[in-house]
Amino acid sequence: MPRSRSRASEPKIDALRQAACLNAHPEKVTDPLFAASDFFDGRDLVQVKYEMVRRVRTDGLTVAKSARAFGFSRPSFYQAQASLQREGLSGLLPKKRGPRRAHKLSTEAVSFLCEQLSLVPSLNSSDLADRLRKDLRVKVHPRSIERSLARVEKKRQ
Repeated sequence: MPRSRSRASEPKIDALRQAACLNAHPEKVTDPLFAASDFFDGRDLVQVKYEMVRRVRTDGLTVAKSARAFGFSRPSFYQAQASLQREGLSGLLPKKRGPRRAHKLSTEAVSFLCEQLSLVPSLNSSDLADRLRKDLRVKVHPRSIERSLARVEKKRQ
C-alpha cells in the first residue's frame, strides 16, 4: 500500500489534476516499486501507465500480472502499450473526450448549406436543418449548422 504523502506534495496533486493526469485510484497500485520509493507515485497516471508497460517489456512480467499490479485491466494495458509505441510518452497523456470535429456536416453538406443561403439569405438555421434533412437525409441540430457556418465565415475572413 502506498505511503501517505505530506502536505508539501499538494502542489503536485493540483498540477496532476489540472493536467488530467491524477490517478483516480492510486490505492490499486500495488507494484513493489511504488510501495518502496518516493520517486514512484501512484497518483501520477502517466508514470503508472509507463511503468506498467515497462514491467512487461523489460522485466518480463505477464500482461495480466502487470495490469493487476498497477490497477488496470488487460485491455487498458494494451491501449497504453499501443499509445506508447505510436506516440511515445505523450501518448500516455489523457486525450480530450468527445468528437474531434464536425462529423455529421461533411464538406458536401456545408457546401449545400452555403448554396442554400446564397439562394435565400433569409433562411435561419432551423430552415437549413429541414432542407438538409429533406435533400441530403442528414439530421443535424440547428446549432451545429450555426457553428459550421461560423467556421466557414471565419475562414473567409
